Amino acid sequence: MTPADIAAACGLAGYSCEGNGIGGLLKSRFEDFRVEEVGRTPALEGKGRFTVVKATLTNWETNRFVGKLARKLGISKNRIWFSGTKDKRAITTQLLVIDAPQNKVATIEMPDVDLEILGRSHQKLGFGDHNSNRFTITVRGCANADGTPLEAKDAIARVNAIFENMEIRLGAGKFPNWIGPQRFGATRPVTPVVGRSVISDDWKGAVDAYLGMAGIYQQDEVDTFRTLWRETADVEKCLEVIPKHLGFERDILKHLEKRSEDWVGAFRKLPNNLQLMMVHSLQSEAFNRIIAARLEAGLTLSIPIVGDIVGLIQDNGKIDMAKLVEVDTDILPRITRNCKNGRLAVTAALPGGESEYTNSKPGKIEEKVLTEMNLLEEDWQVTGIPRLTSKGSRRALTVSFNEFSVEEAGEVEADQLGKRFAEGPRDGEVWHPDGCSLRLRFSLPSGTYATILMREFMRAPLTQY
Repeated sequence: MTPADIAAACGLAGYSCEGNGIGGLLKSRFEDFRVEEVGRTPALEGKGRFTVVKATLTNWETNRFVGKLARKLGISKNRIWFSGTKDKRAITTQLLVIDAPQNKVATIEMPDVDLEILGRSHQKLGFGDHNSNRFTITVRGCANADGTPLEAKDAIARVNAIFENMEIRLGAGKFPNWIGPQRFGATRPVTPVVGRSVISDDWKGAVDAYLGMAGIYQQDEVDTFRTLWRETADVEKCLEVIPKHLGFERDILKHLEKRSEDWVGAFRKLPNNLQLMMVHSLQSEAFNRIIAARLEAGLTLSIPIVGDIVGLIQDNGKIDMAKLVEVDTDILPRITRNCKNGRLAVTAALPGGESEYTNSKPGKIEEKVLTEMNLLEEDWQVTGIPRLTSKGSRRALTVSFNEFSVEEAGEVEADQLGKRFAEGPRDGEVWHPDGCSLRLRFSLPSGTYATILMREFMRAPLTQY
């Protein structure tokens, strides 16, 4: 598997517009990738059942942090609610609602974790409840396509040129709403593979893929564990070699140690939101392939054509699924005006059991993509875990970003940049240690991926994100 294979597995092909990228490497150090949720705080009440916390995490993936926090509190991880999962190699700030006494939460101490207790509430958080995320991202080692270092003035000019070209192609402050590689696994795109097994009720296949699927640039001990599972499926032997940090995989193996044929039960050891993400990632792969197919066909993403399905954009940037409209000739001018004004957006399918496709050029593109993925005839009914059944949905083809700025970032000592930067570029990568560093700031609606906007500017293999 190569970086190009990873991109293909995610359905990420092409860019929104012409332009020369800046290359570069993200997350050279934790401080280079900061994200803060922006949204409402649950209503605070002195006698509320739940504890509301603002958590600032350094180098913690959200699900793994919540699992460890739950164990320290002696509660199920399903009694901790949060609005979105965040990248690991970053500094992230988000709200948590915890079904535990406030004084008990106050005693928790964990490395690289700052918990600020805001109070108590009767309200939980739902996934995607926050309105937006505010990002501050530093890209280091900017380079030309041939790998030679890029100076700051030239790199900033390229960012601004792509910004302007996207505006011409898509409209002011818009970019393609691809679903980012972290939904799939940036070095091991396993989630859509697992998702395909889930919608087929093939639970052994789902577990096998999650435990054993190979990736690229894996740590030696991780590769040893996954290879051993693929070759032997021996629970006891795998428990002997599994790296300590693979907590979810260990939980699955521990379950199989007690109930060797209970594949559904083993899969259930994953957090509920991660189980659902497996199905969502398969839908996401299809959605990404539809965007790529539209771009390849020369179709617009932001201006509707006859047969497109458009949706009302809500205040939180999401599509109102109750107000979808199929575009016909009579209403095309009015719909076009509303899309240009940012009230409506052209959508594409996140396929499911109740998805329908128009008899039009856009509809035929969607059907062709799903046929090629062998998904068109799937009913998406999951009998083993019914809550994973999906009716399908739709997602805007473009999304807005705002508060955008770019500037040269200060250099730091090489010993602060981590092992990845010190190792230098791998084969096929587009960055150079002597290249300049840029800092980009912007805000995105929840459910939108900063790495996708950065991909438009960097135009580099996914391993650099």
